[in-house]
Formats: sequence, C-alpha cells, structure tokens
Amino acid sequence: MDKLQKIISKLEKHHKKKIDLTLGRTHNLLKKLGSPESKLKNVVNIVGTNSKASMAFSLKSILNEAGYKCNLYTSPHLQSYTERFIFDDKEISKDDLIHLLVDIDKILGNDEATVFEILSCAFYKYAENFKDSITIVESGLFFAKDPSNVFKKNLCTLLGVCHSDHYQWIQNKSIDGVIYEKTSKLLNSNIFINKQVNNEIRDKIQIALQKNTSNKYFFGKDFNISRSENGFIQYQDEMGELILPEPNILGEHQLYNISTSICASRKIFNVKDDYIKSGITKIDLKGRLQELKTGKLKDFAGNNRLIIDGGHNISAALSIANWVKEQDSEVNIICGMLKDKDHLDFMRCFEGLISSATLIDIPNQESGIKKEDLMKKISNLKINFKTADSIEQSIKSYSSFNNTIVLFVGSLYLIGEILKLN
Repeated sequence: MDKLQKIISKLEKHHKKKIDLTLGRTHNLLKKLGSPESKLKNVVNIVGTNSKASMAFSLKSILNEAGYKCNLYTSPHLQSYTERFIFDDKEISKDDLIHLLVDIDKILGNDEATVFEILSCAFYKYAENFKDSITIVESGLFFAKDPSNVFKKNLCTLLGVCHSDHYQWIQNKSIDGVIYEKTSKLLNSNIFINKQVNNEIRDKIQIALQKNTSNKYFFGKDFNISRSENGFIQYQDEMGELILPEPNILGEHQLYNISTSICASRKIFNVKDDYIKSGITKIDLKGRLQELKTGKLKDFAGNNRLIIDGGHNISAALSIANWVKEQDSEVNIICGMLKDKDHLDFMRCFEGLISSATLIDIPNQESGIKKEDLMKKISNLKINFKTADSIEQSIKSYSSFNNTIVLFVGSLYLIGEILKLN
C-alpha cells in the first residue's frame, strides 16, 4: 500500500459509513479550515445523474481556449485520487495531495466525516491558492445534501441528465424524488438544463425549478444542437448559429452535453465562436466511449476496436445503446457492475443490438457483483451471454474475430482497472 492509499485508509476511520447524506460534518470541517468555500469567487456547479463529467470537461476545454484558468473537482477517479484535484488546469501531484490530506486529517481531529466529505473540503482549501480561477465542481450523490452544496453564490449551474439511479438513498424512490434532490437547493443564478431522456422528465424539472429565480436555459427551447443531413453539426441559441467541427469524443449524446457547455460559455463567459470550435476538439475526457488504440489490452484485441465506457445506469445504457445502433460493425459487450445497480434494465437496453455479452468480476472491488450472480439476474434476456475469469481473458476471447467492436460497460471502477492494465 502506497502513502496516498494509507492516508485514505486512515481517513476512512473518521466515519463508519461510506455515504451519509447530511451536511453537518462538511460544514464543521469547512469552519475548522477557515471557510475556504466562501473565498472562491467563480464557481460553476455541475449536477445530474448522467453527463456531469462530459459537461465539466467540455466547459473546461472551451474556457481554456478562451484564456481562462480552471480548477476542477470530479469523482470518482479512474486510476488515482489525484485525478479529482485539478488546479489552474494541472493535476495535483501525489506528494502534494498526501501533504494536503495529512494536514486536513490533523485539523479534523476526532470529528466525524466521510472520505468524500474530507476530499471535497480538501479541494476547497487547496483551491484558495487559485481563487481567481474558474472553479468547476461536480456533485457526488444528488445535490441537496452533497458536499458540493456549500456555496452561497455561483456563476451558474449546469444540470445534466436526470434519471432513475441511487433510489436506495432517498425517501421518494422515483424520478420525482431524484429531481427534487437535484434541484430543490440549486442556487439562484443561472441554470443550464441539458437534454433529458424524455419530455416528461424535462417538464418535471421545469416545474421543480419554478420557485428558483435563476435565469433558466432549457435544451430545445433556449439552445439546440443537431446534425444535418450533410453531416454538419449546427448549434443555435439567441446569440446566433454555429457550425461546429466534429468533437473529439464519441457518441451523438455527447453533442447534447457539449451544447449545454457551449450555451454557458456564451452566456456567462462571453466566449468567442472560434474558441468554442477549437475547445470542443480538445476535450480531455476518459472512460466515456473512449477508444484504446494502443497498449497491452489493445494488443489482445487483435483486429478489433477496443472501446470503454463507465456507464452504469439506465440513462447511460440508453446513450451507449444508441451509439451501438449507429455502428456498421458487430458489437460485443464485456460487462462488470456493482451490486447496487439495476442490472436487468441496464442490460435490457442492449437486447437485439449486440452479438454477445461477456460477464466478468470487477477486479479489486468488494462492492462488485459476481459474474455468476449477475448471470442469474439477467439470463432471461435475449442476449448470448458467457463469462470470463479476467479482463484479459474476456478480450482474448474475441481476438479471433475480425473488424468487430469490443465494448466494456457497466462501471467506472471497471474502466479504471482496464486503464491500469493497459
């Protein structure tokens, strides 16, 4: 165990629960730290069930092109905790993160806090050193009682796709409950609402935000994006139309996520068109329909494309399935998931679209569902299922195929293990 993991393990002892949706501990620690959140001037909150990372990284890329420096807080990480801590566009070093967390641990003393609460407060404290930069904060679970809900004002909120997930953590176990948790405590400033899975959810969000006095910008009403018959990507809002280049991330659903960031960049930051166009071609987003073109695992794949996506809920599965429909090649899925996910409805999205699905365990993940248990839950689906004992074995099982797509799905933790191996 390295030094960073040792301090994380020590921090875990501050609270018996990994997740505990109350804000008292966070406010307590922030007060001990001198209320660093109150000193951050230019905050952008990113909220939603899905699309948060895509919106955060696309906004950051556009702002960088326009000359803005950004701090960025995201979760979970894929390979190292340092990925969660970006300051002035640079990932924190492992040594600096260790020193930061050791200091936070001392200041916390014997008080309680979950690891995520501690990491969030640590980010705010270190961001004090870069308080004039744009600070983009991705929410963890929901928003109302999440450590990202500690600011008294912000520049804007980007509200992503809201859909069914994490019902076990809320009293109203429905999409209405999810929307309430994500919208009821949003700040009164500017809210940019991404395209939703259906109009019913969009309308529910609109009703939920009625008492919020923010300027509200809805996809489809206040801004839009589409691909024309000749392949051009057209973005429109009241400030005018843009013909955009192809972004450097896969999936038509990413166009909606990018459009939400474009709207915010124009309305809030007055970013010029050329910076938007160049920004969307430089988005540094890992683990979302990311193609591995080199590396150890790619070598195992033979003459097949190897693509990874950490999507783990129904909304993500629908987006991935839509991408699968657009492919000219046969698609084979390799899937590993956590125990608390909606396994059946997730995999049901791929019925009739894929040639096969190989089920695997997520390495080094106690919260993962065993492949045998996953098979029992989804075996009635009309999909050709099989199992493999490892990531490497699952890829090798397709190595004799020719010009197909091998697509990993089901968990960001799985994607992290894949990137480590590759």
